[in-house]
Amino acid sequence: MTTTMDADGHPHAPPSHESDKASAALAAQRARTQLSWLAIFRIGLVQTALGAIVVLTTSTLNRVMVVELLLPAVLPGALVGLHYGVQVMRPRWGYGADRGGHHTPWIIGGMALLALGGVLAALATALMGVHLYAGVGLAILAFVLIGVGVGASGTNLLVFLSRYADRARLPAAATMVWVMMIIGFIITAASAGSALDPFSTTRLVIVTTVVSAVAFTIAVLAVYGIEQRLLRAAREAPAALSARATAAKAPPDFRAALRQVWAEPDARHFTIFVFVSMLAYAAQDLILEPFGGIAFGMTPGETTKLAGVQNSGVLAGMIAVAAIATLARGTWLGSLKLWTVIGCVGSAAALFSLGAAGAFAPAWPLPLSVAALGFANGAFAVAAIASMMALAAGKPGAKERRDGTRMGLWGAAQAIAFGSGGFVGALGVDIVRAATGEAVLAYMAVFIVEGCLFLAAALIALNIGRERATREQLAQAPNLMRVGETMLPAENRQT
Repeated sequence: MTTTMDADGHPHAPPSHESDKASAALAAQRARTQLSWLAIFRIGLVQTALGAIVVLTTSTLNRVMVVELLLPAVLPGALVGLHYGVQVMRPRWGYGADRGGHHTPWIIGGMALLALGGVLAALATALMGVHLYAGVGLAILAFVLIGVGVGASGTNLLVFLSRYADRARLPAAATMVWVMMIIGFIITAASAGSALDPFSTTRLVIVTTVVSAVAFTIAVLAVYGIEQRLLRAAREAPAALSARATAAKAPPDFRAALRQVWAEPDARHFTIFVFVSMLAYAAQDLILEPFGGIAFGMTPGETTKLAGVQNSGVLAGMIAVAAIATLARGTWLGSLKLWTVIGCVGSAAALFSLGAAGAFAPAWPLPLSVAALGFANGAFAVAAIASMMALAAGKPGAKERRDGTRMGLWGAAQAIAFGSGGFVGALGVDIVRAATGEAVLAYMAVFIVEGCLFLAAALIALNIGRERATREQLAQAPNLMRVGETMLPAENRQT
């Protein structure tokens, strides 16, 4: 066998055909223990099914209660808030999967409860037209089931992705599943909207039942068999490849597991980041279109188009960041933290521009500011979701599974922020308007406060991982000591 010289002048043998075959076999084995693009797409179909049911229960039924049944808007608002409130239990549902080691039963079970809740919500809405209190009572039960279903299935779906998807695919995977959820919104809004005319409560119940049944069936077929195949491949794989999926043992009791997760600096900081950023994200939901009408004199149709501009920007931002982070992985341009911070800062800048827009209305190019806000929101969202999945997975070879508990904690923070964000934004407008008597000024002030929240979120994101990096640096170089943020040799310590 011939030899060659390496860069240092040392002889070494060229790679043999056998080593090439071994490397190829190892790569193939690794691929079998990770989600393929087809499997990620199938999991995305679960999000499509979830979105199909959610859009009917939180949007269509909302409109029917207020417009057709002439009920106060606070009723559907309270029911939607209830479904968010129930999701504070997301950590418990994630912990359940940590204990059992399987996510598929939680995903399917959650979708079953969501589908049942959707049907009961439609029945409750129809019942309200005949017997209000009985209908409201049934609606409360229905929206509790919806909240439990969304929380259990959504949390475990993200944990499933984080546990089995290759890290290089996380940005694209996060974008795929979120875009597919939006597709579920769009398809259901179009198809169910047509099927509901001419409207009747009987037709509402039939359409909702059909949508829920189809969505549940799609979700079951989409996720069926994927986890079993991955676990079987992990058991057959070399120890180095299977550690992530099989080495960790079940965690202690729920309270102890939650305390352990909260004691992790990264998990705690990320929880605060999720709450602050999502509060800022959701706070403009109920005020953007009224702002366009009051400050710019837009018609309802024009402000609806404005919402379309924003959603288009969100999709563009998600796709752009997913593509860049995937293609530039391993470089500074592929950093998820970088794009999380850029998205937060960009969202803040767009909100500040909306704050300024009120002073220059109607000359200000409002659609441009809204498109910029959507793009920045999309960039921030996909980077934050991919970071969430990467952080939830923890380190390979961990002694205990806590990824479900981590993801549940962050999901609970997100649900609380979403549930309160729209209310807080609208309340802020009312408070400033009552204090100043100026409606446009009230909207401007709230937009600026939201922008400040995004800047605060960017600062929090910058600090995530910094403490862990310092600890690892100390562990690798025990002769160093920390002075402020600078690492100095121990012998330089002043006594």
